[in-house]
Amino acid sequence: MRRVAMPERPHWRELATDYGFDYAHPDGERYWDERAAYHFTLAEIENDIEEATSEVVALCGELVGRAVRDEAYLKRLGIPSTHWQWIADSWARSDPSLYGRFDFIYGGAGPAKLLEFNADTPTALYEAAVFQWLWLEDRIKAGALPADADQFNSLHDKIIARFRAMKRMGTLHMTTVSSDTEDRKTVEYLAECAAEAGQQVQLIDIADIGLDGAGRYVDEQERTIHAIFKLYPWEWLIREQFGASLPQATTLWVEPPWKMLLSTKAILPELWKLAPGHPNLLEAYFEDDPDASRLGRDHVAKPILSREGANVEIRRGGITVAAPEGPYDDLPRVVQALAPDAVFDGMRPVIGSWIVDTEPAGIGIREDKGLVTGNRSAFVPHAIIG
Repeated sequence: MRRVAMPERPHWRELATDYGFDYAHPDGERYWDERAAYHFTLAEIENDIEEATSEVVALCGELVGRAVRDEAYLKRLGIPSTHWQWIADSWARSDPSLYGRFDFIYGGAGPAKLLEFNADTPTALYEAAVFQWLWLEDRIKAGALPADADQFNSLHDKIIARFRAMKRMGTLHMTTVSSDTEDRKTVEYLAECAAEAGQQVQLIDIADIGLDGAGRYVDEQERTIHAIFKLYPWEWLIREQFGASLPQATTLWVEPPWKMLLSTKAILPELWKLAPGHPNLLEAYFEDDPDASRLGRDHVAKPILSREGANVEIRRGGITVAAPEGPYDDLPRVVQALAPDAVFDGMRPVIGSWIVDTEPAGIGIREDKGLVTGNRSAFVPHAIIG
């Protein structure tokens, strides 16, 4: 693994605009940055990243099987007891999951270490699935990469195949907060994939979903919502105005209710408890666990629910060296051992390893000079060379 400086394509901004990738360069800043790329060997991808992803997927499945019966865990997540059986039934039915993203620290030596799992509302999908693949094709054509260069990226095809495998339930509604550019683009892209797979799709803003007199969720035209994909956190949805009605409605949700058991950093100590010493895990505990003292003065504290690095506190030698502000400082926290440093040209990459259903499907890399990957951290493409 190495970080390689590369010339930019002269037309990439126009291409991003043409493809609706409007947040590629927000406010003149660089989110998409192709002035460098990460090069991997095939062995690094297959043995270190893909295998680590499969290992953690299996652990997460085992964890959910236990968590649906663990009242202490459900209470710790703040899930109302009125929703527990609904979640357990969703798991028992094998309600379909679409995708997820594991974030790993990996520097080309030693096992990839899990930082967290974006199980319910992962973004950075379009740039991973489509735009970096276009970059690869253009760089090969221009001779900037070898003709046999490849990319760990089967996301597009696997997402379409996953939608094709899902049963039809009339119209598949697809929703998010439409005013959020990145979330809207992600849902629009997924809607294109679903339509290509033969699903009948209807986009809807989450604020336009209602409840009729029979307790059914309906769209703004009073049509029953039989199945819906949501890019909206479960922990918010269950507390919305109609959240108490979720267990009684017949709507099929993607991501499914059981996914809320994984869409929290509370899984980090639970996974460590399940597989202590696993090479792809970092030692982790709930902050109020007496065993948390085992981590000593070097550790990371994370709210169980947070996004884009907000309120993550990194401590070295007992001193806080990074603590981005955010709205999650009143939530319970977990503490996690510091990951090994992976620094290339002064940049710290985090590898987002995607799954579709339970299959590894590709990676996207975010990098930053700082210790915490945040909303403005750059997305950098990758290639497999040799």
